[in-house]
This record gives sequence, structure tokens and C-alpha cells, in this order.
Amino acid sequence: MRTTAVIGQSGGPTAVINQSVVGVVQGLRDGGFTADGSKILGMRHGVSGLVKGEFVDLTDIDDARLDRIAVSPSAGLGSTRDKPDQAYCERILEACTKHGIGLFFYVGGNDSSDTCRIVNELAKSKNIELRCFHVPKTVDNDLMANDHTPGFPSAARFVAMACAADGLDNASIPGVKINVIMGRHAGFLTAASALARDITETGAPHLIYVPEVAFDTDRFVQDVQRTIDAHGRCQIAVSEGIQNAAGEAIGATLIKSGQVDDHGNVQLSGSGALGDALSDLLKEKLSPINGKAPRVRADTFGYLQRCWPDASPIDQREARGSGKFAAQCALGGDVDGSIAITRVHELGSGQPYTAAFKRVELTEVAAKTRHLPSEFIKGTDDESDAFFDYCRPLVGELPRLERF
Repeated sequence: MRTTAVIGQSGGPTAVINQSVVGVVQGLRDGGFTADGSKILGMRHGVSGLVKGEFVDLTDIDDARLDRIAVSPSAGLGSTRDKPDQAYCERILEACTKHGIGLFFYVGGNDSSDTCRIVNELAKSKNIELRCFHVPKTVDNDLMANDHTPGFPSAARFVAMACAADGLDNASIPGVKINVIMGRHAGFLTAASALARDITETGAPHLIYVPEVAFDTDRFVQDVQRTIDAHGRCQIAVSEGIQNAAGEAIGATLIKSGQVDDHGNVQLSGSGALGDALSDLLKEKLSPINGKAPRVRADTFGYLQRCWPDASPIDQREARGSGKFAAQCALGGDVDGSIAITRVHELGSGQPYTAAFKRVELTEVAAKTRHLPSEFIKGTDDESDAFFDYCRPLVGELPRLERF
């Protein structure tokens, strides 16, 4: 009986999200799925397009074009921020039945895996054969059961290089510079700013603040003052999701009138409010320099960090590989699951970095959040050697930058 496979993309795009779609297509082709005339369709803007019947036929797209799309950043099929509830997932299942879809692949984060879980459970309850697979994606690196997630290594590479260049700028005209980096609940991407120290000798960033460590404004001012006294300048990397001791997101409290997405989250990355507020605090509290308020500036990296067209080579291979593995699982008889990337050798083993793919239950990933491990954090404003060991192999070789 002929069937159809459908692939969609969800959530924030990345530099390698298209690699995963191409991996699914190639995995299905290599497995003989299209040999009998079965089709591979791409959803336009995720499940939003699926329920509307808006598709792109990927069945016979040539390999050269697939390779060009694979190395292009952002979601080539279009993405969506829809977070389907039970009723929405009923419509998704109805659309799959209407269009003869037997294989469902969704590239996204933990909410996307939850969509797969709900749709899969609905199909089973109605005795409908629908194989649902979540293919991992997120720059936040916050998916459970994964060593790391496709999209994160490339975004981490951008953050490291941007902070290195900005550190040289800060050394050229000394002052205080704050860089606000993505990461609502997990500090992996902000922590990656520490890799800038591998590129330059400026010592920047001097201070790093992640959501996993309670942010204290008085201590923050003291940290910056201490750094200025020691170096004559200070570069700071701060996560958009920093929280106080009560667990309240500082950015969200400052952006009370800001836009809220379909997940109920204040859109932190679309506002410079956190950087502006921290800048104002430092201007008010820091000791004057030669009778003048210190020079303080802030940038919010925003969307640039997730889709910069200089992807990590490892990230590209693993993103495509996770898509291929999902296709292999579906064709091999598995009826559902999420694809996870695991590290073959433990950190500190002295063995070279090697990764492997495995299928995990959707319930292990769905609607859950992974946080930066405590062993990766050093004190209240830095990262440990273990984090450097973890992150360095993922971002690829970084250029060395120097000054006179």
C-alpha cells in the first residue's frame, strides 16, 4: 500500500535546520521509500501548513539543489510558532489521514517533540498507523537525553567569534560592554562566549552570567567595578534569561508591556530592555572615572546568532545525520521516537570527540528543559574547564586574532 512521508520545521530557525530536512529526504530515498512511487512532502510553515494542505513536493528534488538548501541558514520550508493543543493535534491527524501520510517527521525543539507525542498517542488511540519522529533542533541546547542539539554548535561558534571581535573593540576604546545572548532557561549559548578567550588574549569576556546562577544586582556592580579596577575595562556576556534568587526572570520583569508569543513567553530576544537596564544600573552605581560616568554600552545579539551563515562543520554533519537516522528508524519498523546525539567517550577520558545517534522515547524529551550542568559553572560569573572540554570540539576550528 502506497504511503506518503511529510517533513516540517518548527520554532526558531538555525544555521543547520535545513540539513536535517535534507537528511530525512536522503534517508528515505536511500531506504527505497520512493522506489514504488511513494511521495515525500514538506509542510509549508510546519503544522500550520499541514492542516491547510500547503505542501512542497520533495520527492524528486535533485541532489545538487538539496545540498545548496542544506547549507543555507533559516528554515527553507518556513517555520511556525504554533504550539498545538489536543484539539489542534486532532486536526493534524485528520490532515495526515486525508493526504495518506504514514510517516511524520518534525524538526524542532521540546515543544515540537510534544506535538509528535500528542499526535502519535492520538493515532494509536484511533488505531491509525502513523509513524511520528522528532528530529532535534535548538540553539538553546536544552533538549533532554542529548549531549548537545543541532543548531547549538553553530550558534556557539557565532557567539564565541562575536565576543572575541567585540573584546578587541573593547580593548581599543576601553569601557564597559554588555552583550545579551539568547537563552531563556538554559545558559549553554551564553557560556559559549568563554571560547572567545581561545581566539584573543584580551581576557574577554571578563564576566559571564547564566540563568542557572541567581543574578544579584549588587554583586553584579561589584564584579564590574573589580574588573575595571584590574583591567581598565570590562566585557560582559549575559543570558537573556537571567533570574533573581526568587526565580523571576529579570528581563521579563523589565519588559512587562512586551509582546508575548504563542507559548506565553515574553519575547526577550526582540528587545534591548535588559541591556539598557543593566547599562543604566552601572552608570548610576560605578565609581566615576576622571570625574565622569563610565562609558557603558550594550548590544542584544538577537536573531543573528541563530542563523549566521558560518556553520560548525560538525553541526552540519550531525544535523544531517540526525535526519537520516530518523528516516532509518521509521523505515526499520520503529513507530515513534526522538533522535538524540550522544557522546561516545566521556569528558576527561582523553579520547577524541566522537558522536553517535540513538532513538529515545518522545516522553523523555517532550516539554522538558535541560539546564547547564553545575560542573560547567565556575563561581557566579564564569565557566569551568569542563565546559571548555565539552564545547571546544563542537564549534570547529576558530581563527586566532591578535593585536600589537
